[in-house]
Amino acid sequence: MKVMVIIKATQDSEAGVMPSEQLLAAMGQYNEELARAGIMLAGEGLHPSSKGARVRFEGQNRAVIDGPFAETKELIAGFWLWRVNSLLEAIDWLKRCPNPHLETCEVEIRQVFSAEDFGAEFTPELREQEAAVLAKTLGLEMPRFEDGEELLIAGLNERYTFETRVNIPAQWEKFCPHLGQVPGQVGQMSYGVSWNCEPKCSFDYLSGVEVSDTAQLPAGFTHVRLPAQRYAVFTHPLHVSKLPATIDTIWRKWVPDCGLACAEDCVERYTAEFNPNTGMGGMEIWVPLKQ
Repeated sequence: MKVMVIIKATQDSEAGVMPSEQLLAAMGQYNEELARAGIMLAGEGLHPSSKGARVRFEGQNRAVIDGPFAETKELIAGFWLWRVNSLLEAIDWLKRCPNPHLETCEVEIRQVFSAEDFGAEFTPELREQEAAVLAKTLGLEMPRFEDGEELLIAGLNERYTFETRVNIPAQWEKFCPHLGQVPGQVGQMSYGVSWNCEPKCSFDYLSGVEVSDTAQLPAGFTHVRLPAQRYAVFTHPLHVSKLPATIDTIWRKWVPDCGLACAEDCVERYTAEFNPNTGMGGMEIWVPLKQ
C-alpha cells in the first residue's frame, strides 16, 4: 500500500523560517534510511502559502484566491509518499522521524487510493487509461493495450541474473546468423522472451523468432509457447543499449502502481523497422496482463 505522510504547517513555516542545518542533516539521514528500506517514493517541502494560490470551483465558474491563507494548522508544509505493507509499518517509521518543527506538531498519515478501492465502477478500460497516464509521468512512452495471439517462439536460450544480463547482447550476436533460416520461421520479426522468472531477478532469456512448429529446429535451440493474452505494449524509441533501463522503469516503477495485474514474463519485439547497424527503431516491450 501507498501512504502520504503529511507535515502540517506552523507559524514559523508560514513565515518562511528555514530549518536549521542540524535539522536538515537529521532529515537527510532519515530519508537515506527510508530510501535504503525501499519505503520512500517521494518527499518534498513546500513554500509558505503566501507563494501559493487556490482555485475555487462553483459549477462552471472558477475564482482564483491568492495566498497567504489564514488557517495555518490546516495547511501543509511538506509531504512524503511511502510504500509500506501496513498502516502500522508507516506509524513505526514515522516514530523514528526527527521533529520537523521546533515546536510541538502533528504529522498525518493517509492511505492513497489504489485501483481495487474503486470497485466495478473503475472498469478495465479506465484502469488501462490510468495506467497509460502513469507511464507517461514516469518518462515512458504511453503504452497501447493489445490482445496478442498465441505465439511459438524458438531460438537460443540462456539463464541470467540481474548482474549477468549485460551478456544478453552477446547471445543475440550468436543468434543473428540464424535469422531468416530457422526451419518453420513465421514472419520477419524477432523476439527476446524473459521467462521462467524467479526471485532475486533470475530468469531465462530466449532470443528467437516465431515458428509454426518445432520438429526440425537446429540442435541447441529452445522453444517457448506464449499463450493468447492481453498486453501493455511500450515503444522504446531510444538506442537498444538503453532498453534495460526502460525495462527497469516499467517493472520497478510502473508495474507496482499501474493498478493492473501483470505476469512476470516480458517480451521484447523487434519489428522490420529495427536497424541492427544503428541499434535504433522498431523496438517494443510487451508486458502480459493477467486476466
